[in-house]
Amino acid sequence: MAGTGIGLASQWQRQFEGRLVTPIDDAYETSRRIWNGMIDNRPTLIARCVSAADVRAAVKLARAEQIPVSIRGGGHGVAGTAICDGGLMIDLSSMKDIRVDPISCEAIAAPGVLWGEFDRATQAQGLATTGGQVSHTGIAGLTLGGGLGYLMGKHGATCDNLLSVDVVTAGGEMLTASAEQNQDLFWAVRGAGANFGVVTSFRYRLHPLGEVLAGLLLHPRERAGELIAFHREFLAGSPDELDTTIGFLNSPEGLPLVGIIAVYAGSLTEGERVLEPLRKFGPPVADLIRPMPYTEVQTMLDNAVPIGHRYYWKSNFVNELAPGLASVLSGGATAMPSPQSLILLFEMKGEIRRARKDAMAFDHRDANFELSIIAHWTDPCQNEANIRWAREVWSAAQPFVSPAVYANHMTADETQNRVREAYGAEKYEKLAALKAKYDPSNFFRLNHNITPDR
Repeated sequence: MAGTGIGLASQWQRQFEGRLVTPIDDAYETSRRIWNGMIDNRPTLIARCVSAADVRAAVKLARAEQIPVSIRGGGHGVAGTAICDGGLMIDLSSMKDIRVDPISCEAIAAPGVLWGEFDRATQAQGLATTGGQVSHTGIAGLTLGGGLGYLMGKHGATCDNLLSVDVVTAGGEMLTASAEQNQDLFWAVRGAGANFGVVTSFRYRLHPLGEVLAGLLLHPRERAGELIAFHREFLAGSPDELDTTIGFLNSPEGLPLVGIIAVYAGSLTEGERVLEPLRKFGPPVADLIRPMPYTEVQTMLDNAVPIGHRYYWKSNFVNELAPGLASVLSGGATAMPSPQSLILLFEMKGEIRRARKDAMAFDHRDANFELSIIAHWTDPCQNEANIRWAREVWSAAQPFVSPAVYANHMTADETQNRVREAYGAEKYEKLAALKAKYDPSNFFRLNHNITPDR
C-alpha cells in the first residue's frame, strides 16, 4: 500500500497546491485520525487540499486511477466515513477561510471550518446562525446532513439558513447551487449533500444575536420520570427562543443524574421569566443557568464528547415524550457500561417545523424530539459491551419512537432501509434520480449512500 501511495504522490503532486500525504509521511497518522477513535482506516493517499482547484485535482486523480474516495471536512461524523480504507481521502480540514458581511447578514465559509471558528467570526459582528452543539464539529458535514442546533426553534435548521454552495461534482466540474442556479442540486445537498459532490464553499444567512441565558439543570436520576413529565407540560406553548435538551448522564464523581440544557436566545429578562418554572421544579441539585456569550453556549458539551475517544451512536426522531420512553431511557442509563455515555433528547419546535418539508432533502420536521443514544468509552477491550448497550437501549425504545432517523447521527453499520428512513420514501426516490444525474457511477459512495436510480 505504501509503495502505491508514494508512486501516486510522485506522479500527481505537481498538480496540487496542497500536499499529497502517503503512509510513510510524518503527517499521515495525524491526518487519518478523526473525532471517533473507533475509526482506524488507512487511506492509500491523503490529498490535503488548500483550494477548490486542489479538490478538482483530487477528483481527477481518483477517477484516473480508479480508486475509491472519501471526504474529510471536520472529521466529526460518528460513522467515520471521512476516512477510507485504501483509496484517496480528500482532506478539506486546511480550508479555513471565513468572510462575514455584517451589512447583508451573510457569511461565506470554507469546508474545513469548525463551528467554534465560525461562531467566533460571526459573533464578532453580533451575528450567528444555527450550528452544531459541539464546537469541534465541522460546518460541512453538519450542514449537508441537515443541522440541528440550539437556534433551530428561532431560525430553523442549519440547512434552512444555507443560501448557496460551490460544489465539485463527480465529473470534476465546479457548480454553484442555490435557489437561482442548479436548483435541483441545491435541493439535494440540503440534507443529503455528501452524496452529490465536494462542497468547497458555503454561504449562510446570519441573524442578530447577543448574550443568551443558558446552562444546565441537574436532578437525581430517580426523578427522571417526574422531570420529563413536568418538562413535557412546561414546553407546551413555550416560545421559539427557548431550546431544551434532556440528558441522562453521570457526574465526574459517578453520580447518576438527569439534566436539562436550556438555551434562551432572546431578551434576558424574558428568558428569566420563561425559565422560572423549570428552574424551580424539584428543586434541582444544581442550577448552572446564567447569561453567557453564544460562543460559550456552543462549547457546553465539548468536554462530554472529546476528540479521539470511542463512540457508537443510535438514534431516532420522537413524536412525544411518553412515560414508557422515559422509563426505558432511565433504565438504559442505569445500565451504562461506561459512565461517560449519554442519552440525549433534543427538542424540536418553532421555525424548524414551519419550513416546507418539500423544500429540500432534509425531512422529518413533524417530530418533537431527536433521540441520541451515545455510547462513549476509551478502552478498546470494551467495544463489544458498549456497542451492545447502545443497541439494546435503542431496541427497547422502538415502541415509543418514529422510524425516522437523522442522517448525521447514523453509524457505519446502518442498513439501506435506515438510509431510506432518513429521507422518507418519496424523497429517497427523488434523490436517487438526482444521484443518477450528478453522479451516475456512484463515485461518491463512501457515505450513507443513495444509489443512483438506473
